[in-house]
Amino acid sequence: MDVFVYGTLTEPDRVATVLDSFVFVGAAVLEGCHPVAGRYPTLAPGGETAGRLLRTDELAALDDYEGVDEGLYVRVTVPRTDGGRAAVYVGDPDALDVTEAVTWPGTGPFAERVAEYVDANARVRPEHSS
Repeated sequence: MDVFVYGTLTEPDRVATVLDSFVFVGAAVLEGCHPVAGRYPTLAPGGETAGRLLRTDELAALDDYEGVDEGLYVRVTVPRTDGGRAAVYVGDPDALDVTEAVTWPGTGPFAERVAEYVDANARVRPEHSS
């Protein structure tokens, strides 16, 4: 599966410490979310984020790295502008002590609000697409 990465996982040396098998597919932009700083980088609604598409079947290893079971990040899938979907990890702003106020619209648990927002408002645009 392709994963849109925008933080430390854009660095091949870092990815090699987490995954046994991967390839960078190319540059991409996540439309509909912008980066915010905190203990670890994360995303907030609106704007856009530059990053890369990473292809791997080792999502469990990425989940471990991103602290999904600890509630640091959630993995959601986002539509791509060229068809299909890409996974994206979004950090819980409360768990990551982000430096700006971040509000994900909707009600319910954080993961559900993020999933609903990105499905309706976000797109991954590979560099070769317009």
